[in-house]
Amino acid sequence: MTPGRRSSTFTRLLRHGFTDPSAAERLLDSAELAPVRDDPVLLEALGATADPDLALHGLVRLLEAQHGPTAHRELLDTLIAAKPLRDRLLGVLGASAALADHLARHPSDWQALVTYEPRDLHRGVAEFERGLAEATDPVSLRVAYRRCLLSIAARDVCGTIDVADTAAELADLATATLRAALALASEAAPQDAAACRLAVIAMGKCGGRELNYVSDVDVIFVAEAAAEGTDESKALAAATRLASHLMRICSETTVEGSIWPVDANLRPEGRNGPLVRTLSSHLAYYQRWAKTWEFQALLKARPVAGDATLGQAYIDALDPLVWQAAERENFVPDVQKMRRRVVENIPAAEIERELKLGPGGLRDVEFAVQLLQLVHGRTDASLRSGTTLHALQALAAGGYVGREDAARLDEAYRFLRSMEHRIQLCRLRRTHLVPEAEADQRRLGRSLGLRADPAAELIREWKRHTGVVRRLHEKLFYRPLLDAVAQLAPGEARLSPEAARERLVALGYADPAAALRHLEALASGVTRKAAIQRTLLPVLLGWFADSADPDAGLLNFRKVSDALGKTPWYLRLLRDEGAAAENLARVLSAGRLAPDLLMRAPEAVALLGQGDGTGPGGGGLEPRDRGQLEQEIMAAVGRAENAAQGVTAARGVRRRELFRTAAADIVGSYGTETSPAEADQGALVDRVGAAVSDLTAATLAGTLRAVVRDGWGDTLPTRFAIIGMGRFGGHELGYGSDADVLFVHEPQDGVDEQEAAAAANKVVAEMRRLLQLPSADPPLLIDADLRPEGKSGPLVRTLKSYEAYYRRWSLVWESQALLRAEPVAGDAELARRFTELADPLRYPRGGLGDDAVREIRRLKARMESERLPRGADPKLHTKLGPGGLSDVEWTVQLIQLRHGHRVPGLRTTRTREALAAAREAGLLSEEDTAVLDEAWVLATRVRNAVMLVRGRAGDTFPTEPRELAAVGRYLGYGAGHAGDMLDAYRRTARRARTVVEELFYADGA
Repeated sequence: MTPGRRSSTFTRLLRHGFTDPSAAERLLDSAELAPVRDDPVLLEALGATADPDLALHGLVRLLEAQHGPTAHRELLDTLIAAKPLRDRLLGVLGASAALADHLARHPSDWQALVTYEPRDLHRGVAEFERGLAEATDPVSLRVAYRRCLLSIAARDVCGTIDVADTAAELADLATATLRAALALASEAAPQDAAACRLAVIAMGKCGGRELNYVSDVDVIFVAEAAAEGTDESKALAAATRLASHLMRICSETTVEGSIWPVDANLRPEGRNGPLVRTLSSHLAYYQRWAKTWEFQALLKARPVAGDATLGQAYIDALDPLVWQAAERENFVPDVQKMRRRVVENIPAAEIERELKLGPGGLRDVEFAVQLLQLVHGRTDASLRSGTTLHALQALAAGGYVGREDAARLDEAYRFLRSMEHRIQLCRLRRTHLVPEAEADQRRLGRSLGLRADPAAELIREWKRHTGVVRRLHEKLFYRPLLDAVAQLAPGEARLSPEAARERLVALGYADPAAALRHLEALASGVTRKAAIQRTLLPVLLGWFADSADPDAGLLNFRKVSDALGKTPWYLRLLRDEGAAAENLARVLSAGRLAPDLLMRAPEAVALLGQGDGTGPGGGGLEPRDRGQLEQEIMAAVGRAENAAQGVTAARGVRRRELFRTAAADIVGSYGTETSPAEADQGALVDRVGAAVSDLTAATLAGTLRAVVRDGWGDTLPTRFAIIGMGRFGGHELGYGSDADVLFVHEPQDGVDEQEAAAAANKVVAEMRRLLQLPSADPPLLIDADLRPEGKSGPLVRTLKSYEAYYRRWSLVWESQALLRAEPVAGDAELARRFTELADPLRYPRGGLGDDAVREIRRLKARMESERLPRGADPKLHTKLGPGGLSDVEWTVQLIQLRHGHRVPGLRTTRTREALAAAREAGLLSEEDTAVLDEAWVLATRVRNAVMLVRGRAGDTFPTEPRELAAVGRYLGYGAGHAGDMLDAYRRTARRARTVVEELFYADGA
């Protein structure tokens, strides 16, 4: 071939969509294609496929596999002469490497495509039963199944049938296959077949006639004795053997692979229940024990194989129970909770690619439709369909769903199902993840008719449709109420640039010119984003104005919108879910910390709109407990390739959860239009302290696991535990607190002590390094200065070393520090023994002697004089000032040291719990307890507020007016009342100092 010719062919191949023209040229020059090498029809047809390179390669393999020149010529002649065959065959070869493999193994099966013309509509299960009729064993059944699948795929990729018809044909092929498998099982065990009547009930997508190319086929088995008087237990045993054999025939892997798994776990009691039950046993279970989700699953029940009369009797018996399910207590919350649980179980690394279960995915449509069916199908039989799209059409026809909404959901669902089909068709593997490789995205996009820029168009269309589903799912499923716009005066429901400045001035924006620039950037233009924001902004501006810094709120909203504006769900979330927009407005205008955390991962804004936060996993703003946090972090660490990746994942969870905690704190402190501010200030403090402490403990546990796993493969030569100290041990951490800890280890049996110590020190060093690496996530500083000998002492000690030190050298301040010691991570047994070691020191038998009391007082006085920052107003210093945190905590700790040995309630690391225990034991009066508690709570609230407002920790009130006003707003003071806030703090601290002087410094104390 001349260079010019090659260049021309190369260019033509590129133009026809080949990505490897050089390889394609070589294949076109092969002996197999010699007779049609220059045929333009072939090249045109290849270029029309999803993957021309794959199609050409598959064609050459098929031609090579033909048995002799006659068969080879017949295929080529038919391919060139018959356009329907050409389109079907090349279409399949370009879309499915797995079916190309099948054709290479069974080269005559291409002829199955000749019999299917566009006018030949699918006639039902009988057609596929004929296609499987010659199968005499599991292997031949698999071959026949693939041959039938080939015909479905051909009609699918050529557009002869749409996605709904494809799903129905796949379900009908599954029905025929189950019947064939049952026939094979019955032939193998004729006595069992004669002893029982067995019906196979299809569930899930097979039952709904909307099956995927590769999917578990969900079934339920019901059986009866073949004749009256036959022993029921023997009949059930026979039916169970038949059912088990049927499942093996379909599921087991042979030389021809498997068909699909048959899953019977939707049966009563799931995998723990009997595989086969009688009809009366099924009915009794559903009448007494079934959960809401089990009735939802029965929506798709359909008899498909075995005894048809028994199968229909099953449906007739259970159908009334399905339509009574909506009358069950907590029905709708149960269904919603189940959907949330499904989403929460998606691995974090996959959720953005999850086509089926992710937000805006197929399951959102199906759950919404099923909920509405169950609610309204009680009285409207037209809604009783197991097929999602049929049910959606019925809901629209009945007026239960708007026709436009139904049409958009229908379109989105069809597109997403088409994506799912084509993803699975390629390799005939069960997956619902959108591929990451550009080549796979390109093939997928082309298979759906996207040709200009297939990969980019695919992702764009996918995101558009998931956005539609997300918005409409929330609208249909949760029935949100968003009527803030309706509360505005006439003329204010839409914002025009001309009216903006006047409104901004009236709302109290300090820099209306800058605010107007932000508004113009947000609301100008003709994009859908701008249109949505023009709807939202009038309401948001009012919420921002209700804060101490509306300018910051608007600026932060612009930053979030710039970061998320191209994400379909973001603005729809704010527009369509009642509380999300207001919560976001409160959070963005309350200070720097929460917006900074949000900017580092803007997708966390979704937390502001997830229901009421009471569901499993702590959706929305409800703090997640330590077990949930550890589970997520440990799972992420387990997926990581090394310690750095694992700790990065843990820090990402920490950042998200810090935002969740901060947002909940802000919303609880400010209140919303529908929920007043939290009246119990102590509850807010406890919630933040517990949430941040649990999060810190989970982060340390995950970091420890990552470091040990990376360095030692979970075989660390020494037992290792982390003990929380200070506010960490007391579950009282603030947003910017370091993690005060002690490290303790104990060599494993037979391990040299030096080797164990070196390993323990290496673990600590690596943990500290990884948790402080510069990144988008806030660092977590580990402070071990409360260890024996302070900064001069070893960073890690053995338990024996701690015991020896405390026995010989321990000072009173160390006993005081141990009052806060609580295990937080690592070896639980070692930590327990450390606690046992600490107890006699922190709760000394007989209490403290006079010398020890004097030493504590001396240390307290020195700390106040040496550590109070120069120039700071002592009366407004929340930690070291009179009546501040130090005063209250040292007073409580002195009581614990003196009386903890005889008052069990004082043996707690938590300040407020110890205060309450001292009151109950008669060591404090009700009045003194209330004064100290109020002061401690207020000082802690101020510290939290300063961190939220300024984005950095501080022990004094800000001096900048806006920041001071923001702290006041957080504490419940309106505009112009910052002075009242300071006066109230001084009063509270002064009263507390009076109590402290009586209890801590008085000679008789």
